[in-house]
Formats: sequence, C-alpha cells, structure tokens
Amino acid sequence: MPRKPAIPAEVRAEVERIVAQFNRQHLSQLGLAYSVHIRGKYLYLDRNDFGKPSPICRLTYNGGMENWDFAIYKYSVNRYDAEEWFFPGAGEVDGTIEGALNAGLLAYPV
Repeated sequence: MPRKPAIPAEVRAEVERIVAQFNRQHLSQLGLAYSVHIRGKYLYLDRNDFGKPSPICRLTYNGGMENWDFAIYKYSVNRYDAEEWFFPGAGEVDGTIEGALNAGLLAYPV
C-alpha cells in the first residue's frame, strides 16, 4: 500500500485559512472556534467550546484539498473512527475541510 504524503506547507496554510474563515462566519458570535493540529498526514480538528478544546474529527491527507479521509471522534471509546457513519452530520462529509467542519457542528452541537 503506498504511503500517504505528509501535509505540505502550502496545504497547511490553506487549511488554516479555511478554518479561520469558517470560525468567523459560523462560530465567532458564539465565542467558539475550531482549531487545527497537524501530525504527518493527519489533520485534527478540535473545537474550543468556551475555552475547553474538544476533539471533533481527524482528516487524512490524500494529496489534494478535495479528497480528505474523515474519522469522527467517538467519546464512548476515546478514539477516532473512520468506519463510523451513523452520526448526525455524516451527510456533510464530502472530502473537504468545509464538509468536515459542518459535520462536526452537527455531530457535536453547541
């Protein structure tokens, strides 16, 4: 199986821009914000709800901005699960950062 590439700097910058714009448009009036953490090929989206960061999902970089793999964080088992598709917001997952952000809002409402 070919190894998935680490996330390049230009993709990281674009992800940060997308998340910041989403935060401004959808969360800033609520005092909430998504944050991004990147490790190798993985992009972790946490949401800071009233000062407390909470894991929401993990995306795996596949070489482009339109085809990220998605894994929801399952609090019941304290891990990310790429096989779980029975959660509110699953229909929003479309391989994009925006889709993952929208899915996270529906899966874990504020």
